[in-house]
Amino acid sequence: MADSEDAGAGRGGAGGRPRRPWRRGGAAALTVPMAAAPEPGEPEKGKPFKLLGILDVENIPCARDSVLYGSLGSVVAGLGHFLLTSRIRRSCDVGVGGFIVVTLGCWFHCRYNYAKLRIQERLAREGIKNKILYESTHLDPARKQTNGGSSGN
Repeated sequence: MADSEDAGAGRGGAGGRPRRPWRRGGAAALTVPMAAAPEPGEPEKGKPFKLLGILDVENIPCARDSVLYGSLGSVVAGLGHFLLTSRIRRSCDVGVGGFIVVTLGCWFHCRYNYAKLRIQERLAREGIKNKILYESTHLDPARKQTNGGSSGN
């Protein structure tokens, strides 16, 4: 009988411990509603991840890549300096400097390309809007070019 009490003690039986619903195999685990879990394609509505409490790496373009490349740059710079000189403190300083330089370099490069892309998108959007607006009217530039070339002969 002692064996049956010991066997039940870990499962919330006669051992006096309350049943934990987050453990596998319990009946309480089956009562969790399925609507609580987000769908696989549905984005989660939660608190955004902020790096050092100020940089929202999920919503700011280029932030995630810049921080990842900066951390890789710090490891490479610090470890490379340590392997060459065997000076620990100076290698840590070089690693921090490498992080700052690589992060800022990637940040400015990415933001410059992002701004260029936004300008190109805006110009294309305006061009499409003008094409739709002026199509089949007397103000259509394509119509003027075809009419002007045929009337000159």
